[in-house]
Amino acid sequence: MYLTSFIHREELLRIVERWLCANPEVLDAALLTRIFICDGYVLGQTLEAAIGEILRNFHDPNFRRVPIRSKGELRDALFSMAGDRSRRIDYLLGRYRENPEYFFYQTPYSGVLCLDESDRFIGSYRIKRPKRIAEKANRRIASWIFETVRDRAQSLARGRAQRWGVPLDRLITSPEEMEREFIEAEESLAASFQKGQIRFERSSITINDVGGMKVIGSKEKLQAIEAALNCDPRIIVSERQSFHGNYEALSLTLDIAWDPEAVCRKYRDLRIWEKFVNRGIAASELKKGLEPFLENSEERIRVELMLCTPESMVESELGSSMHEERIIAQRDFKPYRGYIPTNVEFLLEYIFAVGFSPAAKIGAIPIKLWGRYLPDTLGMFVRELFELPEYDLFY
Repeated sequence: MYLTSFIHREELLRIVERWLCANPEVLDAALLTRIFICDGYVLGQTLEAAIGEILRNFHDPNFRRVPIRSKGELRDALFSMAGDRSRRIDYLLGRYRENPEYFFYQTPYSGVLCLDESDRFIGSYRIKRPKRIAEKANRRIASWIFETVRDRAQSLARGRAQRWGVPLDRLITSPEEMEREFIEAEESLAASFQKGQIRFERSSITINDVGGMKVIGSKEKLQAIEAALNCDPRIIVSERQSFHGNYEALSLTLDIAWDPEAVCRKYRDLRIWEKFVNRGIAASELKKGLEPFLENSEERIRVELMLCTPESMVESELGSSMHEERIIAQRDFKPYRGYIPTNVEFLLEYIFAVGFSPAAKIGAIPIKLWGRYLPDTLGMFVRELFELPEYDLFY
């Protein structure tokens, strides 16, 4: 889990690798808390500054921000976008007005709407929720695990072919034998985790869009924004991806510097530390400012910028490319459904829970990649972190 939107991404990666091998260090729980407090705040402030500059230059110098907590609030704002409405937009907005609950109205969403002086929706920014980060990281890790297990299974088959003196492509293998070799390869990989012998390829676990911005405008305005970003010496456009078909938009991965002085000053002046009490760090430590948390931090982070027209925005929220339906499809399509990737997702969720809980330290890692668990078990471990009671009918 290499989160390029975090300024302590290397440190977080090392913690995750240790925990995947059930080999935590004493200070890991406290470090997780510091990382999620510090990096989350830095990311939010950097997104605010970046989208502010774009919108002031290309939309409205006096735009305002409105924090929201659900997708329904975002989708309600679609009615206020400027520009001509096609029959398709009118149709989708009409369906939404008739039954907003059908469109995942109460889906949690940690973000901010940007409205111009006429209260028209011109952009937004958000930080992915921990559950979504864990799911996305798990898909990356699961793909890596699947390829590793498949390679080990093929190695077993290659050994059999050599013993029989036949080429691998002429080796006849029964389904039962193939399944046995795959299970054996999976158990071998689990043993490698148990022995602490696993190291991930950085590219296979990198996530660039933990922090994201979206700007809405005409095609001409969006082209002007992209051109300005490409000419800005402070910004590196590291990736560019165009979407076509039902949903047309441009995704830019921006490598940008953040402003330590401005971020630390706002943390102190607005008493932001008060939001982080009961997170396992004493209030007296939080009051000292963000500076003590910045050791070993990176100077630049990566965030995603989506540029889309009003019609594409409506399509992505209410049409055939609706975000929640893509999430459901991703959850249903898993090329590898062994117990290891399930445990990875559970463990990543637990890591976030530790960083958000009052727990300053933990004992042994409760979820091990070589074990087997149900979602109820994860729920029990998380409730223990927050000192919440279990609800049982049996006494």
